[in-house]
Amino acid sequence: MVMSSFDGSRTTEALVIHEKNDLRLDTVPLQEPGPGEVLVSPAWGGICGSDMHYLLHGGAGASVLREPMILGHEVSGIVDAIGPGATRFQVGQPVAIHPARACGQCPECQRGVRHLCRNMRFFGSAAFLPHTQGGFRRQMVVGEDQLYPLPPGLDVRRASLAEPFSVALHAIARAGDVSGRRVMVQGAGPIGSLIVAGLKIAGAREIIATDLHDFPLEIATRLGATGARNTSRETNEEEYPIVFEATGVSAALPTAIRRTEKGGILVQVGIFPPGDIPAPLGQIIARELDYRGTFRFDTEFGDALKMLADNPWIADGLITHSFQLEDYADAFAASLDRKTSSKVLLAL
Repeated sequence: MVMSSFDGSRTTEALVIHEKNDLRLDTVPLQEPGPGEVLVSPAWGGICGSDMHYLLHGGAGASVLREPMILGHEVSGIVDAIGPGATRFQVGQPVAIHPARACGQCPECQRGVRHLCRNMRFFGSAAFLPHTQGGFRRQMVVGEDQLYPLPPGLDVRRASLAEPFSVALHAIARAGDVSGRRVMVQGAGPIGSLIVAGLKIAGAREIIATDLHDFPLEIATRLGATGARNTSRETNEEEYPIVFEATGVSAALPTAIRRTEKGGILVQVGIFPPGDIPAPLGQIIARELDYRGTFRFDTEFGDALKMLADNPWIADGLITHSFQLEDYADAFAASLDRKTSSKVLLAL
C-alpha cells in the first residue's frame, strides 16, 4: 500500500482506515527525523469519537476520507531519536504529543486564536488532502515543538489523556468563572466526564451530569459529579446558570436550552453533523441566553498534563479498557459500547 503522506525506505506498523468499516494494521513507510524533528515511539493512544466516526461513516463531520489514513490523535510515547537542530528532548524521554500544528500566518493565528487556524493540520484528520496521518503506529516523526515533557509523577499511560482533557479545559474556560456555581453537563461520555473533573478542580459548587445510560453516569460521579440523572427514565426540570451540551446530538439541543436558566450560559461542546440544525432560537433570544461554541484547545495542553499529574484519579476513573494494537477490532468494539466503556486505550 502506498500512502502519499510518507516517504523513505524504513517502515513501521500503523492502524489505517481505508474506507468505512475497513480498518487494517498495515506496514507503512517511516521517514527519518529531519531538522527540528524527533522520532517517537508512541506508547499509548486513546480512541476518540472522531476515530469511531471514520470507522463507521468514512468521515468525521465535514472531513471525508479520500485516501488511506492512520487514525489517532490522543497519544503519548517515548523519544527514540533526535533530528538535526532539535535540542529540547533526550532519547528515552517520555512525552505527550500535541496533535495540532497551526500555520502561524492566517488571520486567526495572527489574532492569537491558533486553535481556530484555517489551515490547521491535526493528527488523524481528513480535513485536507493529503490527509494528516495520526498516531496509532509503532513509530512516528513529530515536530519538536509538538512535544511536551511529562511533569513529575505522570506516567505515559495517564498522559495519553492530555488531548481530551485539554478539550474539556478549553470548554470550561469558554464558560468563564465556574467557582461556586451550579453547573449541568449534558452527556457523560469521556469529554463530558472530563468536563466534570475540570469543574470539580475549578471549584464548581454543584455538578449535575445527565445521560441516557447508567454506566457513563457512574464514571461522571467517580470524576466529581454531585448528582446524576438518567434522562431515559427520569426528567430533570431544574435550570442551571451554566450548561455544557456534550452529546453532539442535535435532538438534545432543545433540552440543553430549556435547562439553561434565563440569562445563563450554554456552552456547545459536542460536534453536530454537517448541515443545518433545527433549534428553538426564539428561546435563546427570549431567555437572553449566551450560547457559546468551543472547539479543540491550544495552550490548555500543558495545563492538562499538570492537572493529570496532580490528580491521578482523573485518568484512573475514566480509563475502562486497554488493548494491544493488534487487538484493535476488540478495542473499537468496546469503545462503541457506551453501556460498558468510557475511555479505551491502545497499547502501541
